[in-house]
Amino acid sequence: MAGTLHFGLWQQTSEQAVRQRQRQQQSSYGAVTAISTGPRTTVVTTTEVATSAAGIKRSHDSSSEAGLMPPPTKKRAALPSLPARLAASAIDEVVSVGSAPASSTQNRLSWLAPGSSEYSQRRTISATPTAAANPKLSLAHPCYGLPPALIANFVALGICSIYPWQMHCLLSHHSILAGKRNLVYAAPTGGGKSLVADVLMLRQVLQSNDGIVGNNTGAGFRDFRRRSKALLVLPFVALVQEKVRWLRRVVAGVPRSDAQSIGSQTANGPSTSWQRHPAEDTVRVVGFFGGAKIRATWADFDIGVATIEKANALINTAIDDGTISDLKVIVLDELHMVDDSHRGYIFELMATKLLCLDHSVQINMDLLATWLRAYSYETRYRPIPIEEHLVYDGEIYVAEEANRRFLDALTIPDKKETAAPTQPLRIIQPSGHRELQDSVTNAVVSLANETARSGYGALVFSSSRAASESDALLISRVMPTPAEVDPAVSEARLDLVSTLRGLNTGLDSVLSQTVPVGVAFHHAGMTTEERDLIANAYDNGVLKVCVATCGLAAGINLPARRVILHNARMGRELIGPAMLRQMRGRAGRKGKDEVGETYLCCRGADVDDMLDLMHAELPHISSCLQEDKRRLQRALLEVITVRLATSPESVHAYVEKTLLYHSVVNSCADDGIPANDGQTAAKADLQPLWADVETSLETLQRMGFVSKGEFGDYEPTRFGKAVVASALDPEDAVFIHSELERALQAFVLDGEMHVLYTFTPVHDTIGTAINWRRFWEEMEQLDESGLRVLHFLGLKPSIISKMLRGGTLKESTPEEKETARIYRRFYLALQLRDLCNEMPIHRVAQKYDSPRGAVQNLEQTCEGFAAGMIKFCEHMDWGAMASVLEHFVDRLKAGAKADLLALAKIAFVKSRTARVFWENGFKTVATVANTDPRELVPVLMQAQASKVLFEDRNDDKFQETLLEKARIITESANRIWQLGSRIDGCYESGRDLAPLELRFLRLDHSSCEVKQESVETWALSAAGPITDTSFALEAIFSIEGKLLEMKSRDYYGNTEQGKPAGALAIIEAKNFWAREDAIDGALQNVDFGLLRPVVQPGGISYGRLREAFELLRLALATELGTEAKGLKIFL
Repeated sequence: MAGTLHFGLWQQTSEQAVRQRQRQQQSSYGAVTAISTGPRTTVVTTTEVATSAAGIKRSHDSSSEAGLMPPPTKKRAALPSLPARLAASAIDEVVSVGSAPASSTQNRLSWLAPGSSEYSQRRTISATPTAAANPKLSLAHPCYGLPPALIANFVALGICSIYPWQMHCLLSHHSILAGKRNLVYAAPTGGGKSLVADVLMLRQVLQSNDGIVGNNTGAGFRDFRRRSKALLVLPFVALVQEKVRWLRRVVAGVPRSDAQSIGSQTANGPSTSWQRHPAEDTVRVVGFFGGAKIRATWADFDIGVATIEKANALINTAIDDGTISDLKVIVLDELHMVDDSHRGYIFELMATKLLCLDHSVQINMDLLATWLRAYSYETRYRPIPIEEHLVYDGEIYVAEEANRRFLDALTIPDKKETAAPTQPLRIIQPSGHRELQDSVTNAVVSLANETARSGYGALVFSSSRAASESDALLISRVMPTPAEVDPAVSEARLDLVSTLRGLNTGLDSVLSQTVPVGVAFHHAGMTTEERDLIANAYDNGVLKVCVATCGLAAGINLPARRVILHNARMGRELIGPAMLRQMRGRAGRKGKDEVGETYLCCRGADVDDMLDLMHAELPHISSCLQEDKRRLQRALLEVITVRLATSPESVHAYVEKTLLYHSVVNSCADDGIPANDGQTAAKADLQPLWADVETSLETLQRMGFVSKGEFGDYEPTRFGKAVVASALDPEDAVFIHSELERALQAFVLDGEMHVLYTFTPVHDTIGTAINWRRFWEEMEQLDESGLRVLHFLGLKPSIISKMLRGGTLKESTPEEKETARIYRRFYLALQLRDLCNEMPIHRVAQKYDSPRGAVQNLEQTCEGFAAGMIKFCEHMDWGAMASVLEHFVDRLKAGAKADLLALAKIAFVKSRTARVFWENGFKTVATVANTDPRELVPVLMQAQASKVLFEDRNDDKFQETLLEKARIITESANRIWQLGSRIDGCYESGRDLAPLELRFLRLDHSSCEVKQESVETWALSAAGPITDTSFALEAIFSIEGKLLEMKSRDYYGNTEQGKPAGALAIIEAKNFWAREDAIDGALQNVDFGLLRPVVQPGGISYGRLREAFELLRLALATELGTEAKGLKIFL
């Protein structure tokens, strides 16, 4: 390597130490490496070619390109050596062709001719009928009413026809497709349930809905932009994100059927297409989940995909605003979670509220049709057959045969000494390696290896995170080496390794050994970016084996040819029947596999338990409202706050629509009570329920959430409205209210610990493990401000010292539980403090002995909780507290200090990366925008968690990955900078930016004519950019929706003798600045009409407007107020 110039990075040190290291490297490698003598980490080279200071744009001619600074590298280490190789055990066939059972010879290839592949077609599968045999199996059939563009998208995505059961389900009752009747249907995992819901949603959303009103002469206007909406509710964030991506591909380029009628008529007459916003003609799909980058609202979507909590909040807002009638379809997927002890009851709250509404809503859910007054449909059809096996002591049995044979062999009274069947299907030979002496582990490794070597994917479920990483490492030791696989596959795996290294968290040590051979693990301890990369690589065939925890079975959609269950346990407890079906349902994928396989590997002592589990029936769904009275209190508080039920009679009517009520009534039939006695028995059984309802109402009044009016009606208090708006549980709200009231008296503003403590959730702290030694060390390093917060909260150093010595945090009484919650929240606040001060996630995880994924989840959860706290303060009329909390939200999002917030708007420039950019001279967006991407590679290298590179080939891969990231960074910075330049140019020329013209019109009820009263124009000064390229379309929708909401909600119409005067406002927004790649800048007409005024405190505030539009300095509260003959707008 002599004579070659190398570049490297050194941390700051004295010049003497640097020169000493330089001399050492010269003697070792024969060349001078990079040094740094400044007060911070920088990149300086000793090349002879002159380079300019970092951050100054260089010319792009050929002469300057020759002198571009190459990416720095450290002393190159060898590619992490693969783990020591193991030999997988052979799997021998036992049953011969002649002795094979009749039921098995149909589908076991091992009983066919020798030499046939194990993974050929197992059985003769009757082909699914096509549209040629039955025209109604084509979605293009007129009976479904779907537009051609949508059909073309389905075909492009591989859906050319539907299954017969889907056709029967959609057409079995004429009112289902018409949206006039609810639907309850069930099908196996992978059977195509989602497509039925997609068809129902899209049909309703795309239906014509012009909403034009006017006189006989044709002069008319839209009363407001009412568009049919659909809401899909899923339990997990990963499923929401996946469904959003899928639906956006489905509706891409599909025009709404009402677009022409909407655009053809405005208040001023016909309108051409260039006057309309592009989003008006398309279907908008928006995701709602914790940690989402865009703050969307009810007005921003046509199809919303939301988590349970977000969907409930959306429905509450829509009911309160009077816009719930826009909701035409709601799909509650995975509704068997309604009896989940933590989150499931919110499903019941949503469904019951919708059943209380008068308008027609089509509901699709897997629950009792009698509760929902719905048509029911059930199918057991699965397009891909599944072969199920039980593996016991290295012997493989067909599950169906195993059950019968094991039962026949029960001759010993002790079930744990069950005799095994006489003849297994296949036998896994014992391994000679010490690591594979355990028969269960050996079976898992051998089956996974067999699958991968046959060219298919295997999904392994382990009992814990540690077990999943251990299994992945063992499987990787028997997999084909990179030299044995196709070069293209090996190249793709190296690309994946390089991408993982490019993340801010660096490359996990286990993944660095397993990914090159096609194996990875997937669990909640990983960051979102890591899990997404692993899932995509597995789905694309780059990875052949994925080892996941059982808890993620319902949260991931990774179908596999073979699913292997390692003991079927979560920790030490057996999984439930529902979770087992979720895992088994991942076997086989339509279009890629002819058959799916499941292997449940267990120990001898667990055989009978596994047999019972495999053939157990799913438990009956029941309501969770009665298990915890606090849930019933929340249900009653929500319906009272949104005014669905305010009188005692309406409250009773609401309760009668709950699953809880139907469960009690139906219990009489389950007990075999005669029909003539059923009514009396039901009344007797309902007495405890009504008693609980009355007790809950009294508790809500005692806690200050609800009050009784003069006529006996229930009215929400300010406190109650704040609780519902912030989506808090009543008990948690009492705790938060008490803390904030105390904080208002002595809030510590000269530091950040008090604010960050307020941001820590109160409901997710039970499982927080505290490293008390770390807690003690951090407490000793607190400054005066932090110590005042510590003492203000009542935390005692003596207790922390006691816990450090092995004490126990008592939680036997409510007071002790509240104290323990404060300790846990402060411990989490310490982690938030480090995140907001630019410590990378992996460093925080190491410091506090917590998984990286848990730290990232804390960051995202706290961001959502902070937004709830701001809403809570706004509704409580604590404006000063809301402003203080809001100030820190941006820092929480960026993970950086205040001086880096501008840089943090650039894609991929967050937290530690933003600080490295700053220290290397890239202190402004303009500097980054005017820099060649290749000059950013050394800076990005410096920001990596680990700078040890692969050998030459991998080193090039890593540099290519960083260069691509650098290009995205400069493109993002250029968009922000160009927009800022246009704004500055408007200021310098004295021109107004993006004038907003408001036209006030009055509806004359006597003549049904629209009369223009006045025209006013204001200048929107400094509209900020939307910076995230991946969410550009959604961001534009958010802007448009918030504009409609702002200008249509926050005004008060005057009255004549107590009645509305019928005034109507129409706004035309011209040249509204936004991302130019998403909006062409043409004239945009934004028409809307009179919506219900928002009269309670804490409505749409200036702070939220600033967030919605990302306006820099726009005091609309004072600039945009005017009167126009019967109409006054307050913004």
